[in-house]
Amino acid sequence: MPFISKIQRQSDYGSFPSSHPIVIDNGGSYFRIGWAGESEPRVIFRNIIQRPRHKVTGETITVVGDHNPALLKYFDCTRSGPRSAFDGNVLYQFEIMEYILDFGFDRLGADQSQINHPVLITECACNPVQSRSKMAELLFESYGVPSVAFGVDAAFSYKYNQQFGMCSNDGLAICSGFNTSHVIPFLNGEPVYEACCRTNVGGYHITDYLKQLLSLKYPHHMSMLTWEKVEDLKMEHCYIAPDYASEVRLFQNGDEKAEEKTRCWQLPWAPLPVEEAPSEEEIARKAALKEKQGQRLREMAEAKRFNKINDLENEMRDLELLLERLRDAAEIDIPSILGKTVYTSKQEVESALVKATQSLRKAKGEPVESVEKTDIFSAERFNLVNVPDETLTPEQIKQKKKQLFVKTTSEARQQKKQRQVEVELEKERQRKLEEERRLENPERYLEELRVKHRDLSEKLEQRKRLKTSHNGGPNHNASSGGGVGRGERLSSVQRERMRLLTTAAYDRGKGEDTFGSKDEDWQLYKLMSKDNDDDGDDDKLDPDEVELLSLSSKLQEIDPTFIFKTEASPGSEAPSFRPLTKEDFQIILGVERFRCPEILFNPNLVGIEQAGLDEMAGVSIRRLMPMAKGLENRITNSILLTGGSCLFPGLVERLEDGIRMMRPCGTLIKIVKASDPTLDAWRGASAYAASKQFPQQTFTRKDYYEKGEDWLRSYQLRHTF
Repeated sequence: MPFISKIQRQSDYGSFPSSHPIVIDNGGSYFRIGWAGESEPRVIFRNIIQRPRHKVTGETITVVGDHNPALLKYFDCTRSGPRSAFDGNVLYQFEIMEYILDFGFDRLGADQSQINHPVLITECACNPVQSRSKMAELLFESYGVPSVAFGVDAAFSYKYNQQFGMCSNDGLAICSGFNTSHVIPFLNGEPVYEACCRTNVGGYHITDYLKQLLSLKYPHHMSMLTWEKVEDLKMEHCYIAPDYASEVRLFQNGDEKAEEKTRCWQLPWAPLPVEEAPSEEEIARKAALKEKQGQRLREMAEAKRFNKINDLENEMRDLELLLERLRDAAEIDIPSILGKTVYTSKQEVESALVKATQSLRKAKGEPVESVEKTDIFSAERFNLVNVPDETLTPEQIKQKKKQLFVKTTSEARQQKKQRQVEVELEKERQRKLEEERRLENPERYLEELRVKHRDLSEKLEQRKRLKTSHNGGPNHNASSGGGVGRGERLSSVQRERMRLLTTAAYDRGKGEDTFGSKDEDWQLYKLMSKDNDDDGDDDKLDPDEVELLSLSSKLQEIDPTFIFKTEASPGSEAPSFRPLTKEDFQIILGVERFRCPEILFNPNLVGIEQAGLDEMAGVSIRRLMPMAKGLENRITNSILLTGGSCLFPGLVERLEDGIRMMRPCGTLIKIVKASDPTLDAWRGASAYAASKQFPQQTFTRKDYYEKGEDWLRSYQLRHTF
């Protein structure tokens, strides 16, 4: 199996005799392995694995613990998240555990096929016998371990700190780990598992809760809120509040104390480069370049227009010569003359001459005549329009009607075009006059636009209010307005529709319902459809609205401070876009600092209906009373906090207050933290395995094969020799 990690492999494995034990602290968060008698473990890594695939070859590798971030260049880690061998604090995924043990023994320098050293491994309190037997089977069958011993991590930490006088033989060990929290009482130096208590809340739940809160608060920075970074924020900034309710009110009021307790995490941010204003020389250079380019474009346009005029004049000259030849030629010679050209008749030549004449006048900027065809061409095309019907045959009368329709349509089309040209010319003239007024006095022109825009806006707003009051708006009250009835609130179209429906219902109510038997009855739906079409006219923009939009666009071009209020959201300002600043890349930790670790005392904050640390201590003491009468004061006078989740500031004071409220007045309570809450369990196990009495506390591979896994039900390690 390939392993990829930043941890270096130990090289002194062969220098230890086979009787020297190997100590393993198999925690839910970290895996620690080393030699008995040493003060520090040799190898420490995350107790997880990943199975990413290579982006090119598709090969799967096994990544154990903390992997090198450079792997992300070559392996896809998005589809294979970290996997743990634990469910809560109980080991159940032994396939994953085998990967982790392989990696741990390999980093320690051992040959994975054969481990010739005794092994002391930690487990949780009251570990199920099935989990313990499977672990023993894995160590004996896969690695050939000669002997194995199981011990509780919190008990090892308690006995280790007892050597320094921090706790006595009778006391409590409160261990808050990664997945769970335990309270284990001690009598005469031995843990009493019958009175221990457990809650499924630990450091994992605190980190997960903090990650959820920050993700909801800063959804645009979710990519930066990785599990590792949130874990660092938790260990660096979180604390236990002395009184949760008063601390919440403190942040709710937002006074100076709350600001002092607020922490800020600055995300990577680089300010946008400041654009320097161009100098006068640069502005003059750009203006000269722009003028030069404009002059060149004007010269090109003028040359193009001159060439077009020249081509049109030559075309007109050729067409006039062709028409003179056709007028002087005999009727028989006309086809031969037209055969040398692209035209088929004399009328086509005349039409082409008219079009060329209009194009030439348009190119020269002269007004274009509205005559579509010449009089001769029109007379020849519509030759039956002015002829009386008495002199025409039935076929000619049909042809006359068709010519009359075509002539009327073409004349109307030509008139419409002419009106459009006149409107465009008038608009251009008005635009030039308005531009002259703006250049003459810009301040007065801008003020006139503002006044006109304000008056027009007020006019449209008043019209909308009147329309809403007449039609019965959403907030209109039927009983208000001095007894205004519903008929007075309806528009004329709505009243007509109601009248039609009422009339139809009244007619049907006189006797038998015969609506629909006559064709006239169905005219009601046509009338109602017509009313609906009329209602649709309200959605069209009236001239005032069009003019208001035009004024708004002009003001936006001239006045940079003008803000256009859209019709969709009257009264609301247009969204303003600003560049991102340093404050936009800050994660503010306020109430989250004490809200997340509060679940150690109130697990119901994350939906876990179980007891907190202080309540668990009280439950454990009550369970211990029948076995240790008169020792309650000695128990509460020696309470040790251990585990990674006991590092929060304020935990000792909060726990002492909680236990004092459950115990009689005057009870002696002494709570201390372990010298190193995260490593004392391994150090205690290392000191225990280095003692001479340790071999008597193990069971060998021979005992396992002879007695089977049921023998492990009665196995219990003695911590006091």
